Amino acid sequence: MQKIEILNTEILSDNWYTLKKVTFEATLKDGSTQLQNREAYDRGNGATILLYNKQYQSVILTRQFRLPTYINGNKSGMLIECCAGLLDRDNPEDCIRRETEEETGYQITDVKKVFEAYMSPGSVTEILYFFVAEYDKEMKVSDGGGAHDEDENIEVLELPFAKAYEMISTGEIRDGKTIMLLQYMKINKLIL
Repeated sequence: MQKIEILNTEILSDNWYTLKKVTFEATLKDGSTQLQNREAYDRGNGATILLYNKQYQSVILTRQFRLPTYINGNKSGMLIECCAGLLDRDNPEDCIRRETEEETGYQITDVKKVFEAYMSPGSVTEILYFFVAEYDKEMKVSDGGGAHDEDENIEVLELPFAKAYEMISTGEIRDGKTIMLLQYMKINKLIL
């Protein structure tokens, strides 16, 4: 493992989240050192969940506009994805319960953490906690749609698992966290 010594941290932007320019010295395996500069975007950590129903072989996903995808060639800017949100000082389980109710309208209690991952470690500090949970119609307490004070406009989708999984290969689902959770479901045979 190389030794890293941070020499300077400069805040480039603190508008929405924090963009830092970090200057550091890396000591390499051969003992030589390199001076390097990198930028890192710190938006906090997050959690995501895939709701599934074994009886009906279905999953709950969301669709919403994502500006970065629009800028990068997604003509509509709309993405189909799993419910997710930033921790906002909560622990991951409390966060994902709150986000699930806000975005999907389902009030869940039993969540299972399946793994955690850095989603874009070359430039973003965020670690994402991945969960799954079963849902049924009795858990529906509202229409969902997101937090109105956060300008969220989220459409709730209930899809057959087989259709959602197929949407990966058709390109209708291109969100990394959603692909990972759908594949987790398939590999672990939570839905057949």
